[in-house]
Amino acid sequence: MKKLFFITILSTILLSNDLINGKVDISIQNPTISKSEITYSKYPINGKTLLILAPNYRSANKTLSIVLDDKEYSFLVKEGEYKKEQIKLAKPSIIKPNKKLQERISKEYNEAVKIYAKSTPKSYIKKPFILPLNSVITSPFGSARVFENTLKSYHSGTDFRAAIGVSVPASNDGVVVIAQDRYYSGGSVVIDHGFGVYSQYYHLSKINVKVGDFVKQSDIVGLSGDTGRVSGPHLHFGIAIKGVSVDPLDFIEKFNAKAFN
Repeated sequence: MKKLFFITILSTILLSNDLINGKVDISIQNPTISKSEITYSKYPINGKTLLILAPNYRSANKTLSIVLDDKEYSFLVKEGEYKKEQIKLAKPSIIKPNKKLQERISKEYNEAVKIYAKSTPKSYIKKPFILPLNSVITSPFGSARVFENTLKSYHSGTDFRAAIGVSVPASNDGVVVIAQDRYYSGGSVVIDHGFGVYSQYYHLSKINVKVGDFVKQSDIVGLSGDTGRVSGPHLHFGIAIKGVSVDPLDFIEKFNAKAFN
């Protein structure tokens, strides 16, 4: 097995020496991948193919391998510098759902897993991603979420300050695959951008789209709100690669640089 400790070029292979949990690695290449312990997408755009590696947040300190063009590489996934956040819920009862609500949560989770498992073989993206809002970031990706002194989860997206009723535009072109109220994420819209890349808009007070709609960048998908498990009104914006949540700001910066520069 070949270990990567520095930037290596083998035929068309170009990979960074480090992977960080929740941070994507994007290179311009189209290798044959016969095995991978790292979630990935091969995204064709502007006459080239981007190889997007998405190490799961929970893969920190694990060694993961991938086989590219019959050559095996392994990476020790480093842990990102993420903070802990004490969250005081606006609706404290939401952290302890009863049996009926637990069944709802399970159903919504399984529905989402099936959606993210699909990889639409079509590139919808024609221009760089934009941020849905340009307001203050109130909670970054990756923060450990502590509710009532109990570590419950990590923050799978980026929160933008927004009063109830602020228009939320689509970050890029794509097809709506989720448009519904969900227990934890409240009013939720998820857009499929093709080849396993999805953007997420949560806690909406109003949803303006329905499943199956094609939306263009900047189309208003809904209005910001305080629905679901929240401490107050805001917009949660996320990016998922085949269901693996990654830092949306990191993804947009790297994707736009590789796809359009």
